[in-house]
Amino acid sequence: MEARDDDESPATPPSSSPPSAPTSAPTSAPTSGPTSTTTSSGETPSGSSETAATNGTPAEPSAVAAPADSPETTRRVDTAEAARGDAAQPRHPGVDPRGTAAAAPGSAAGPLPVERTPLSGRFTTPGRGAHAPQGPNGPATYDLSSAQLLRPSKRPPQTGWRRALFVGSGGLVNPGESAGDAARRELIARVNQPLHGCYKIAMLSLKGGVGKTTMTTTLGSTFASLRGDRVIAVDANPDRGTLSQKIPLETTATVRHLLRDANRVRRYSDVRAYTSQGPSRLEVLASEQDPAVSEAFSEVDYRRTVTLLEHFYNVVLTDCGTGLMHSAMKGVLDVADSLLIVSSASIDGARSASATLDWLDAHGYRDLVSRSVAVINYARRSSGNVDLDRVSDHFAARCRAVVRLPFDPHLEEGAEIELDKLASRTRAALLELAATVADDFGRAGSRVRRPMIPR
Repeated sequence: MEARDDDESPATPPSSSPPSAPTSAPTSAPTSGPTSTTTSSGETPSGSSETAATNGTPAEPSAVAAPADSPETTRRVDTAEAARGDAAQPRHPGVDPRGTAAAAPGSAAGPLPVERTPLSGRFTTPGRGAHAPQGPNGPATYDLSSAQLLRPSKRPPQTGWRRALFVGSGGLVNPGESAGDAARRELIARVNQPLHGCYKIAMLSLKGGVGKTTMTTTLGSTFASLRGDRVIAVDANPDRGTLSQKIPLETTATVRHLLRDANRVRRYSDVRAYTSQGPSRLEVLASEQDPAVSEAFSEVDYRRTVTLLEHFYNVVLTDCGTGLMHSAMKGVLDVADSLLIVSSASIDGARSASATLDWLDAHGYRDLVSRSVAVINYARRSSGNVDLDRVSDHFAARCRAVVRLPFDPHLEEGAEIELDKLASRTRAALLELAATVADDFGRAGSRVRRPMIPR
């Protein structure tokens, strides 16, 4: 009876048999009779436990169950999860993928997670993670500006043989911009510096024929062509000013009509009906052409005009007459942010400009003189024997800066002014003048205004 039971008993799993001495040759399990297998539900058939009881071995789960990390346990878990559809990843011997919850009974903690170190390759860059540098307020931040992220490249040239080479090669050969192009770009950046509020510039000179109207048009056109805001020039000459003749005339309205309809002006389009605009986007508000009517243009009228325009324009240029004692001139000087003192390249022109500064100093406008810019306009082709360097030194000692405007045949015509028809050196001088004036934009509105004294 005992022998029959031994012949029919199934093979005992390796983990449940007691340790024995190794044998020289392995023994094969019998092929006939029931064997210990795992069902699809992960349970061991009852025949195994009965056979173990028949052999006299206690059927204790702790003695029969395999260790948690053994291949047998892994095989049983895989089989059970495959039956439920839970198996997703291959199992690795020695690592319990279920974490601490599947740890063997009696163990203190489950296996530790495996630390994965990122590998560097063609498309992968290892990160530093917790080892990143720390700043005073936490992890250090990195500059993601365009200057840091974009590779430096040469600016395409704008003039000269460099431009011809760049265009001729289809952009393949870029020799970079010249020193002149770089200087021009810096001047344009100065012209376009921020402006808060309205900046008011007045053109002054005691002598006529020195080019005040020409300077008003060319400087205003330079600002309007380079800046994105609105620029307007006002003709405040009481003796039939010619400012409106420097650009194409679009309307016959004058400053007198604007003041008459001031109560109906609500938006920019309302003001635009009284101005003319040139190709450079400079707008001009003409003066009254009848000398008998222009005499009535007083300080009050000018103040009302500027108060209305500063709501719609960022730069207001005023072309003044030769007389410094008429009523409108006091309003011009009281509201101006800076002055342009225009002088011709002659002795009498320099003396008249210097006398203008003397008059301003004597009448309490010393602060305005210190913020003014002197312009030496070459109205003729040659200045003769006049030492213009000494003339420049004279005005530089009293004004903020001195700029020379070379002679230009297009300006000598006295007709409508177009910037594209000016010589290159004339445009360069105007750009430098505009940049010099714009350097004072940061002080717009900082000058103490004089209140109007009722008469």
